[in-house]
Amino acid sequence: MSLSPEEKANTPEEFLDLKITKPSENSVGFPAIKNSIGQVSKYMNAADAFKLTLKMNQKGGFDCPGCAWPDPDDERSSLGEFCENGIKAIAEEAQNKTIGAEFFAKHSIDDMSGWSDFQIGKSGRLSEPMFLSEGATHYQPISWEAAFKKVGEKLNNLNHPDEAVFYTSGRTTNEAAFLYQLFVREYGTSNLPDCSNMCHEASGSALSETLGIGKGSVTLDDLYKAELVMIVGQNPGTNHPRMLTALEKTKKNGGKIITINPLPEAGLMKFTNPQNPIKILKGGVQITDVFVPITINGDVAFFKAILLKLLEKEEAEGNVFDKSFINEYTSGYDAFITDLKKYHFETCLKASGVSLEIFNDVLDLILTNNKIIICWAMGLTQHENAVDNIREIVNLLLLKGSIGKEGAGTCPVRGHSNVQGDRTVGIWESAPQAFLDKIESKYGFKPTNKHGYSVIDSIKAMYEKKAKVFFGMGGNFISAVPDTAYSAQAIANCDLTVHVSTKLNRSHLVTGKEALILPCLGRTEKDYQKTGVQIQSVENSMGVVHTTKGVLEPCSENLLSEVAVVCGIAHATLKENTKVNWLQYKEDYSLVRDDIAEVVTGFTDYNKKLKQPSGFYLPNGARIRNFKTKTGKANFSINKLPAWELKEGELIMMTIRSHDQFNTTIYGLDDRYRGVFNERRVIFMNRDDMKKRHLKEKDVVNLKSEYNGTIRKAHNFKVVGYNIPVNCCATYFPETNILVPLDSYAHTAKTPASKSVKITIEEA
Repeated sequence: MSLSPEEKANTPEEFLDLKITKPSENSVGFPAIKNSIGQVSKYMNAADAFKLTLKMNQKGGFDCPGCAWPDPDDERSSLGEFCENGIKAIAEEAQNKTIGAEFFAKHSIDDMSGWSDFQIGKSGRLSEPMFLSEGATHYQPISWEAAFKKVGEKLNNLNHPDEAVFYTSGRTTNEAAFLYQLFVREYGTSNLPDCSNMCHEASGSALSETLGIGKGSVTLDDLYKAELVMIVGQNPGTNHPRMLTALEKTKKNGGKIITINPLPEAGLMKFTNPQNPIKILKGGVQITDVFVPITINGDVAFFKAILLKLLEKEEAEGNVFDKSFINEYTSGYDAFITDLKKYHFETCLKASGVSLEIFNDVLDLILTNNKIIICWAMGLTQHENAVDNIREIVNLLLLKGSIGKEGAGTCPVRGHSNVQGDRTVGIWESAPQAFLDKIESKYGFKPTNKHGYSVIDSIKAMYEKKAKVFFGMGGNFISAVPDTAYSAQAIANCDLTVHVSTKLNRSHLVTGKEALILPCLGRTEKDYQKTGVQIQSVENSMGVVHTTKGVLEPCSENLLSEVAVVCGIAHATLKENTKVNWLQYKEDYSLVRDDIAEVVTGFTDYNKKLKQPSGFYLPNGARIRNFKTKTGKANFSINKLPAWELKEGELIMMTIRSHDQFNTTIYGLDDRYRGVFNERRVIFMNRDDMKKRHLKEKDVVNLKSEYNGTIRKAHNFKVVGYNIPVNCCATYFPETNILVPLDSYAHTAKTPASKSVKITIEEA
């Protein structure tokens, strides 16, 4: 009997040989160099690796397929403008194995479902299109023409275009993303969920409302000039390692750094720059001046406590708030202050879990500095009150006048390369009417302005059989989304699932009745088209658009670019009904950019601007105090303390990444900084919580969550004692995505609440 969708979606429950050491107090340095060399030598051809390291994140080179951290505008390191996890990313993409017909004939869907995510990812690069027919156990080869025809027929046979869902991963370039959304809109739907829905959607919602733009307001140069940088709910040492170099410059220039996080992550404690032999010998630079071990989801409470003390000081002494900025550039100040006075400092501080001594250290730095940058990631965005978290941060910056000036502002750090660019060029289920009007004016068809499905909505629609075709442009959807069992059944309910991918992942094993895998070129590979080798473009986390151009020959002659895949499917689906010359775009990507320049604000003279070696900055109103909000000013907001509490025996769980991981991609089985090796099925617990439950190191437990009467379970996890606040715990994703309820998400943004899941622990 075939495995169920849930069984295919879940990672295997067996253990490896868990080894635990003392967590590291330093990051990068020689161990990162050693690990990078190990990755390259094990998985790549040496000559290919050498070529790639010379061109990775360099002007005129290719953009790392990992994180979206910006490159310096001026000179870039000749030793290598990349990090350890960037090397892991290219070793994964440019690995020296390929898989095709022979591999899939040998391995059935059920067989591969029993593999770890690490084993699946390291199977090799996909080398030819594959098709899974209804009832089949194995994928079989299919031609590109037949694959496009099948997708087109399936889409055209639906009762309504809204029965199709078109997902996008952040890896997709601006050119491919623009064409993808253009096809979807001409097809007749706005069902364009993307990975932003699961990470920084809350940031976009909060910042758009308060500052008029859903992006951060700072540049890399601002970080160097900041007097105070606050890093909240973020682990750059693993997720954005090159950020540590920028923070090192902040420190060198006299800036102070506050880290607010439940875990004392090594990357934010101390950083040893691997490109500086003297610093390696000396042992690195202390990054964090004040570490704040906040309880999970205690952020609104903590910032409200700060705001209360700032108000107290302002009313007693004055000169704490930037009154000239507040009076000229903001709206809603009086209502905000009136609401703030309803709260009590002691109540807020207690709810944050932070000691008075540490709180006072933070307060002193905020009081004595006015150039303040606040950075954050998913530690703030994946809660039911995520939008409130970010709005409260904005309130603090507005009081200090730390928006729209040098060395100050907001800095949401995006996870995936070009996730921000995809949204900019139109991947959005609720695109602004002005953007839709420009499409109509340019192409002559009227896009629907109906709000499409987000990720959460898409899963529900597929589960309820309202959506029957799922198309994934990159990514590993099933391993990224919450509520694994429900989501797996949702996917299985589809008539057809399609994935455009570079390598095998678990989403290819959880399929609809029929399934297609369409292999595409990676960032590292040359893109040959009729007019020559193409360049493409991406946008980084600070709003800079720049080129990316592959270096290596394609690993297979049977790969297409994402642009070519989109054009082929659009042509096969829309046929003579289209108003767009899809095949022309495939031959020359500069034509795509010419159209983007007409449709998307800020891209005038796109092709010309891309010739600038460092790229160009997109307009950013918040950066120049031109706030595009409904009031025309920056808006203070009113936010409530989260109204949740733990019952007896409950813990609050957050999902995290290991150091050998980027999003759902597993590079290895170690978490070097946290001292966990050769295992992923672990739960990090406060030792007092362990003692209370009579647990010891490496005990095996089951985890259970209950939400709105539904019980979810994850089996077989080993306990690891850790320096995490009491009543809090942490586990890796995707192993515990099964515990995250689909209906627990951020208000306004629908970002899954993967960082605040109430669980209980049972004996295995």
